[in-house]
Amino acid sequence: MKIVLAADGSKYTRRAVKYLITHLADFSANPDIHLLYVQQPVPGRAAAAVSRNVLRRYYLEESREALASAAQMLKAKGIRFKEVHLVGEPGTSIAAYAGRKKCSLIIMGSHGQGAISSFVLGSVVRKVLASCSVPVLIIR
Repeated sequence: MKIVLAADGSKYTRRAVKYLITHLADFSANPDIHLLYVQQPVPGRAAAAVSRNVLRRYYLEESREALASAAQMLKAKGIRFKEVHLVGEPGTSIAAYAGRKKCSLIIMGSHGQGAISSFVLGSVVRKVLASCSVPVLIIR
């Protein structure tokens, strides 16, 4: 079973990781876990002002920082995983990645915003659900 564990470094991600760790046996004997972080791209003018290498390093450092807590929790329990770093719009990128990799499940934490703030601010969970055919397990 391939599982995408979408992470953003928040306490909601830690809840999702704890859930996965606690219920790991429910998913499969040896799940293929993809710990995924999607970073918003640097705006065009700012990106044009720096070299590709500088921008690439920036994306990698930010991504590793966002995944550090989740990675540490998984490693502490001896759970193998693959780190995945993407740049793009998080909701649609998570859905597209899961589809491309033929994943069985996406697990992600929810910030639990109310309907109005979610409508105004946008919600990564809502965008994943709207653009994905892969089942999504939302941990609150």
